[in-house]
Amino acid sequence: MMLMWGSMVSSSFYHTSVAPPQDLQITDPGLLGSLDIEWKPPPNVQTFNECTVKYKFEYRNTGDRDWKVIFTKKLKFRVGFDLSRTAEVKIQTLLEGQCTNDMEVRSDWIFATFQVPLQGKLESEVQNFHCIYHDWKYLKCTWKPGHLTPRGVHYGLYYWYEGLDRAAQCDDYIQDHGVNVGCMLQNMSQAEYKDLIICVNGSATATLLRPLYVTLRLHNLAKPSPPEQLMVSMSASEELHMAWSPPGSETPPQCLEYEVQLAEDQGETKAAWVSVSTQMETTLTISRANQSRISCVRVRGRTNIFCADQGFWSEWTQECFSVPRKEDKQLFILIPVILSLSSSLIIFTLIGQCKKRTLTAPAHQMTTVSLLTCKGRALTTLHASDGSLCRAVQKEGPSG
Repeated sequence: MMLMWGSMVSSSFYHTSVAPPQDLQITDPGLLGSLDIEWKPPPNVQTFNECTVKYKFEYRNTGDRDWKVIFTKKLKFRVGFDLSRTAEVKIQTLLEGQCTNDMEVRSDWIFATFQVPLQGKLESEVQNFHCIYHDWKYLKCTWKPGHLTPRGVHYGLYYWYEGLDRAAQCDDYIQDHGVNVGCMLQNMSQAEYKDLIICVNGSATATLLRPLYVTLRLHNLAKPSPPEQLMVSMSASEELHMAWSPPGSETPPQCLEYEVQLAEDQGETKAAWVSVSTQMETTLTISRANQSRISCVRVRGRTNIFCADQGFWSEWTQECFSVPRKEDKQLFILIPVILSLSSSLIIFTLIGQCKKRTLTAPAHQMTTVSLLTCKGRALTTLHASDGSLCRAVQKEGPSG
């Protein structure tokens, strides 16, 4: 009976509280903002052998509204911060299992902060920092010197992403009058879909300059080349058909969307561009009542929502096309006219380049046959030997 009573007492004792972690520390391994966060378990963790011990870890930079949250069983984590602002960290113990009657028990929070001593005035920091990931192949970053930058300043760009053992420096700078104002970073595919941390700092004689820290995501900075092989055609049913190919670059074809624009001929007024579609396909067919007014078609591309949160549009394709007018496709028969001279000539001028062939018929029949071929349409002009009658017929289809 005593054993049974002792067992009942033991099984009815549950932990209703737990201590927070100990010795929370933040250290900088020199990775431009990727800091190491480390702590120790609560002092009585050995008594929780029937429970699972986890930690809720939250972090942010001063000024951020929301905390980023991580649940882990580890005692060390590496996360990225903007070193131009104070790093804030907090952590608590989570206990759950038989020792808590399967209820989650949480400890109090413990806090820590980290701040890199910022040198120089804010106005000495580089201005207008801007980066574009061209064709998912190379990253081009540019900047302008700070407002309080003295002569003889030297700027350096350093970068790091997960997978590099240490921060690396740019080895291909863009210069303006001997001052570094940009950097080209090649072979950056290993940094895609990771935090790319960049620091641009400067040095000048007897002047301290404020460094700039930036965290980028390459896929959100991508700018592809324009689409290629744009082809435009008009069907017999007055449908305008467009087809193009993705740019021949490192940009994944499945990551592209396209915008198509048409320009309509407004006579003497400058043509106005109208967007007709934004899509992921590389073909588009449009049926309209007045296709004859379309004077140009162009297409551009950018990274779609399945591969990035945002991105830059490419440049537009440069090709323009003259869409045939409806009346150019009709059959014309000229009524008989009296020609005063046998050498009179009736000329039909077609849009495009035309080739002319002249055939000679027997003297008692038509004297001359002139055949003009213009982009798949044939125009035949017949000259009567007696100059009394002329009839011209425009036909569809290949010449001959």
